[in-house]
Amino acid sequence: MESNIWLWVGFNLFVLALLAFDLGVLHRKEREIKVGEALWLSLFYIVLALLFGAGLFWLRGSQDGIDFLTGYFIEKSLSVDNIFVIVLIFTYFSVPAQYQHRVLFWGILGALFMRGVLIFAGVQLIHQFAWMALLFGAFLIVTGVKMLIVADQKPDLENNIVLRAVRRRFRLTETFHGKRFFIRENGLLSATPLFLVLVMIEFTDLVFAVDSIPAIIAITTDPFIVYTSNVFAILGLRALYFALAGIVPRFIYLKYALSLVLVVIGFKMIANYFYGGKFVPTELALLITVVLIGGSIVLSLIRTRGMAPEPQALPTGWVPGSPAERAAEKPADTE
Repeated sequence: MESNIWLWVGFNLFVLALLAFDLGVLHRKEREIKVGEALWLSLFYIVLALLFGAGLFWLRGSQDGIDFLTGYFIEKSLSVDNIFVIVLIFTYFSVPAQYQHRVLFWGILGALFMRGVLIFAGVQLIHQFAWMALLFGAFLIVTGVKMLIVADQKPDLENNIVLRAVRRRFRLTETFHGKRFFIRENGLLSATPLFLVLVMIEFTDLVFAVDSIPAIIAITTDPFIVYTSNVFAILGLRALYFALAGIVPRFIYLKYALSLVLVVIGFKMIANYFYGGKFVPTELALLITVVLIGGSIVLSLIRTRGMAPEPQALPTGWVPGSPAERAAEKPADTE
């Protein structure tokens, strides 16, 4: 028991050291993150996760290593959906490139805390009430089908319930004020648009976490593996955003694949509850996920090869709290 505690403490100290190095050294000054730098940083976090997985293979056995890698790949794949939404939010608010990293950094801190709480709660529920696997599985299937249905819809951010609630409760400035989330004007504290962006990103991650936590719990209920696979996926999210933001509109089939992954994992959870814990092995879930995600990316890039990019092309799909944008009504014909 004591060794497990030190394992948790050591891992979290390592994560805090990484974040401190990121903010205090790599990105001490507000600046635009170039694609080349983002690609190298994204590769660094991927290699770090693979090394951690190799360590689990060596220290805790092949099953824990496979569970971690499967969970990490699923969480990494689902995090791409976050990138679609982040692109929409940053574009909607016209966030200057040099401040985007700051928003994502504080968003990551909030995501780590929220996911830690949800992971602990989810694992405890599964351990106490095995039948919760049925609810989690059904939830993943319903969510996957929902994402599939709205994959081509444009979200109406102007009527997002979170934005409307924040605008009612906070005094807001009209323009950005550098990297600040709050400023004091005429003795009164006001929130800047950068604060609105941060709230939107935190809320989005909270909602997506409700989907992704059951997905990884369908693979393993070991809280350490669930937590570490989530953390490594989140740590690489910022770098992945800056690396992929410019080509996200080309991934036209990826949303369908992500939806199907949730459906597959949901069915795995339900089948394993009824027919035994290994009826659908983790290795099969990993293979299906790799084929769906990898195949959708390849097909998307082939399908959009040579197409002239649309200057205002934005991802479609579901943004938490946002209704679908209504089609503009055609004016009546006049004679």
